[in-house]
Amino acid sequence: MSDKKAVVLLSGGLDSATVLAMARAEGYQCFALGFDYGQRHSAELMAAQRVAADLEALEHKVVKLDLRVIGGSALTDDSIDVPEVETSGIPVTYVPARNTVFLSIALGWAEVLGAQDIFVGVNAVDYSGYPDCRPEYIDAFEKMANLATRAGVEGNKLRIRAPLMRMSKADIVKRGTELGVDYSLTVSCYQAQADGAACGRCDSCRLRAAGFAEAGLDDPTVYA
Repeated sequence: MSDKKAVVLLSGGLDSATVLAMARAEGYQCFALGFDYGQRHSAELMAAQRVAADLEALEHKVVKLDLRVIGGSALTDDSIDVPEVETSGIPVTYVPARNTVFLSIALGWAEVLGAQDIFVGVNAVDYSGYPDCRPEYIDAFEKMANLATRAGVEGNKLRIRAPLMRMSKADIVKRGTELGVDYSLTVSCYQAQADGAACGRCDSCRLRAAGFAEAGLDDPTVYA
């Protein structure tokens, strides 16, 4: 492994686990960063811990935030139901400004570590329509990052890496499998039970199941 460092946003789901494996395969020293933000599916926090250990992240930090204070999402407000059928437009599982908040904190840690790369598992192909998962957003955040940091101003260009951006869910599953990701450790469900058992009906469950089916691989998800 080289001495190049990367901060990897790790939620505990399928996509972020794959990104961690990809960063590690590129020779990065990986520093995993997750968030306890009041999410309904808090079982993903334990999943992230398992994934970080299995993929040998050098460090795994979990930052505690309380996005329930502002709510506005089915993931942070229990009075809003998680949709169990496909909906049009931006779904209620969108968490206002979530990726901007997460990437900003990742940016701070990257500066402290002397890391020039931040990896994030956003995807613009098989996704739920979130505005902060688009390539235009990632490009804009990277530009801002280099304007707003000492590292950027001093010429140590920061990069926001989104290697899954144009991959289908099936391709993501295939790539992760090639890299040895143990998907049984991950939790994708938006309303997973405390033990990680999935509902099988939310957007995230449907996208995951379809990805494994298209890839011709068995999905190790345990359902409630």
